[in-house]
Amino acid sequence: MDATRSSTLESGVDDPNRRFLQPDIETMPREQLRALQEERVLELVPAAYENSPFYRELWSAAGVDPGRVRSLDDFFELVPTFTKDDVRAYRDRTGDPFGGLLQVPTSRLTSIMTTSGTTGMPELLPEIWETLPPLPACSARDLWEIGVRPGDRVLVPAGVMRGFYDTFYQQMGLVPIYLDAWIGHASEVVAALRRFRPTYMQLLMPTLLDLERVADTYDLREALSSLKGAAFAGQPLGAALAAKVRNEWGLELFTYTSAGDTGTAWECREHNGYHLWEDLVLAETLETDSLRAVAAGEIGELVATDLDNRAAPLIRYRSGDLVRLDAGICGCGRTHARQWIIGRLGDETIVKGRPVVVSELWQAIETLEATHDGMFQIIRESRVVDRLRLRVGYQPAEGLDLDGLRVQLHGVITAQVGVEPEIELVPVDDLVARNSSVAKFARVVKA
Repeated sequence: MDATRSSTLESGVDDPNRRFLQPDIETMPREQLRALQEERVLELVPAAYENSPFYRELWSAAGVDPGRVRSLDDFFELVPTFTKDDVRAYRDRTGDPFGGLLQVPTSRLTSIMTTSGTTGMPELLPEIWETLPPLPACSARDLWEIGVRPGDRVLVPAGVMRGFYDTFYQQMGLVPIYLDAWIGHASEVVAALRRFRPTYMQLLMPTLLDLERVADTYDLREALSSLKGAAFAGQPLGAALAAKVRNEWGLELFTYTSAGDTGTAWECREHNGYHLWEDLVLAETLETDSLRAVAAGEIGELVATDLDNRAAPLIRYRSGDLVRLDAGICGCGRTHARQWIIGRLGDETIVKGRPVVVSELWQAIETLEATHDGMFQIIRESRVVDRLRLRVGYQPAEGLDLDGLRVQLHGVITAQVGVEPEIELVPVDDLVARNSSVAKFARVVKA
């Protein structure tokens, strides 16, 4: 199955004027997509039962006979779901660093990467690949949609989390330029943009905030003018900061998110939802407390199944992401479903019986100029608390009255969520720097 991702590049780079990298796959009729998914699921189930101790234990306890899974309907009816906590519990109980998911000897692995570790300890991601690492290659169609073509230079923050990108960029015919884009290096990023004139760059929140900090020093619209687009991930982008990037800096952002930890899902040029590549992932939306599927277009928990992972596939994995799916044809012409991220299970905080969600706080906090980046954290020990404690990042400025800012924040937050907050103000750079993950920003923390 790894050949699916590897062939992603080989079938498209010969025609740089093509809108889709793989038009036959990206515009595949829905009935053909379902037939392809069924074929891969029927290969996946018996292999996982035979080779994965985690699935063998889980499915045996549920009375699952892999031989009875003869269709997708059988798969949905018989195979149980699981969560990341189930894998962690198995790992803690057995000492298996891969949580029982690994289906091959470690000698067959090409690489072992990790997750971002935003919600806990980073999880190991064992991979098998001949030509291209799976996760980067999953993004080839999305980069092609942005307009990235062979011969282009691309600016990439150096890192090792979730994928080795050198081989991928080179196979796509690109020239990768790696640099340190962490806090305090905005001047180097601007210099690299002006010197190399890349057509694409990967943005993370620290880089974006750092560029904002030097916006009065450099002409960012000019520096970013060579880019056909930039990718942004790690968390949703607040409306105020997104408007600044797009309107003042003239940069088209293509945000992307997780496809239930099986890969990534990106915006296309329509900027109307995130495309799930359904030849690579089987996506379901279930009620959060049951195995019942929600109605089409309704909000449910994303449950994902790897269709091309030969090392340690996730099979009916409950991601904790609350999403809405649409299987209708996108304005771009692609037939693969799109998802909209509504939030995360567990992000809701109950304060004296009143629910408070991240999105409501965000809407209030970004209304003030000093906090328009929308960088904040809910501090709590449990989901149910007696007080709403917030840590809010602000942009330092000469003459800024912190006491006055705290009073303003108190007022807009109370009006928005109906709960009076206790607010700790922190310079936004310090808040980002203390985050445990370089890729994502934790909105809910214990301290």
